[in-house]
Amino acid sequence: MTRQSTTALTGRRKPVTHSSTPHSRHDLRTAVLFITPAALGFGVFFLVPTIRGFYFSLTQYNLLGEPKFIGLGNFQKLFADKLFWNSLGVTLQYVVINIVFQTVIAIGLAVLMQRLTKSTVLRGALLVPWLISNVIAAMLWFWLLDYQIGLVNIFLDWSGLGKIAFFGSEQWAIPTIAFVNVWRHMGYTALLVFAGLQTIPSYVYEAASIDGSSEWSSFWRITLPLLRPVLAMVLVMTVTGSFQIFDTVSVTTRGGPVNATRVIQYYIYQKGFAEGQFGYASALSVILFLILALVAFIQMRLLRADESDLA
Repeated sequence: MTRQSTTALTGRRKPVTHSSTPHSRHDLRTAVLFITPAALGFGVFFLVPTIRGFYFSLTQYNLLGEPKFIGLGNFQKLFADKLFWNSLGVTLQYVVINIVFQTVIAIGLAVLMQRLTKSTVLRGALLVPWLISNVIAAMLWFWLLDYQIGLVNIFLDWSGLGKIAFFGSEQWAIPTIAFVNVWRHMGYTALLVFAGLQTIPSYVYEAASIDGSSEWSSFWRITLPLLRPVLAMVLVMTVTGSFQIFDTVSVTTRGGPVNATRVIQYYIYQKGFAEGQFGYASALSVILFLILALVAFIQMRLLRADESDLA
């Protein structure tokens, strides 16, 4: 009996082994060549500063001397710091306002883009505010909402509603800053949601319409559940970015009036660069890092970002 017939009768084949070939080694070298610049950038600008930040958080340090190790002294001071808790509360207030309005508006814009228009010009126009830098956008709205010469307040005064100190009032300052950032980022967020809508098969909506489902019912029962993985990614990105709000506050209110807009990132900047307490500022940064990691983990678990109802 030949070797071929024996193989046919037993139904077994000799395992195939793949040896390293010059072609595969060339692919590996090419991959390493492309990965190395990004890995170096990550190590130099992210990994090393992060490790140094954790170390400095355990020290008393300013730029004029050597770091003095004090253990958890900065963290003990931090938990008794009323300004820290105030900055954390102000940041949470900003995050809630920003995320709620930005997400709702972005989903609405994405659905309108899918249902009403296929124009790439209109879709691209949504990105225009996002392409403007945060500093320029903040300065633009700072002038438009100025109490004395701002066009918005001139219109409010002309219409009889009365002027509003958008950036000068403790009541209005944080909502105004949140509005500025909602305006800037809602187009980009809408395009991310719109990309997720493209992954939902049309036959799902066709089957729902045959069963008598209305547009509103299909949105709640089909669109939102099937968008869950995309919305999870969007929320993690937007919440993380919202906690790191700095430039808009720095350009407009600088933490005022009083402490109404002193968000945690601006408080870290003040402690580190204005007061020279780099050890304490590093401790604040570590706490912010842990908060963001915890919030991202909770979001991923609650929204089940690794699952899809389309499977």
